Amino acid sequence: MPAYNESENIVETVKQWYPVIEKINKMEGCEAILAIANDGSKDNTFEVMKNIKEGGAFPYFEPLTKPNGGHGATVLYLYRHALNNGADYIFQTDSDGQTNPEEFWQMFEHRHDYDFQIGYRKGRQDGASRVFVTKTLRLVVWFMFHEWVTDANTPFRLMQKDKLKAIMDVIPSDYFLCNVAISAIAVKWKYKITFYEITFKPRQGGVNSINMKRIFKIGWKALGDFRKINANLKSLK
Repeated sequence: MPAYNESENIVETVKQWYPVIEKINKMEGCEAILAIANDGSKDNTFEVMKNIKEGGAFPYFEPLTKPNGGHGATVLYLYRHALNNGADYIFQTDSDGQTNPEEFWQMFEHRHDYDFQIGYRKGRQDGASRVFVTKTLRLVVWFMFHEWVTDANTPFRLMQKDKLKAIMDVIPSDYFLCNVAISAIAVKWKYKITFYEITFKPRQGGVNSINMKRIFKIGWKALGDFRKINANLKSLK
């Protein structure tokens, strides 16, 4: 999970998701870590994370921190961290409490059947502007990659390590919309992929750091980055 200015949410988020980690670690041959990366927050998110760890109640919790680089760069940082530490599967969600831990298990049960399992947000509860962005991104992905992706940017996905690494080799290292690119390329490369309808709740606290002005700025930059990614894909043919 990436975290930016989530001091109001982070304790509850760890409490909500940690039982998933505990349950996996009780399974024969399975190990799991809950890694949360603080993205240079302006509040005391990382101090709260350290206090959680030092309290000793969550031994499989790994608090990380890095300079501010945005959501996509932090997600990629976490993916690299997981791959470098021997993860076989990487699950990503956000730290704002909008997703439901119980819905993880449908993916975990089918981890051997698919390369990518991605949630899609039907009836999302976080505002009309975010619904507009999701629908617009779907059209942009179709225009740029000629692939129809159900919900390319969902922060609720379980991915197989080798397939994820192959895709990361062709996208920019600090790309903000990395999950969009990963979803589109996974579909384009005919990886085994499935989508599950998931619950997507309002934030459980704090203020969203993304507004419409910033969304349009990110979107404009994303178009240029999509072109670079397409050029990388063509060079592999």
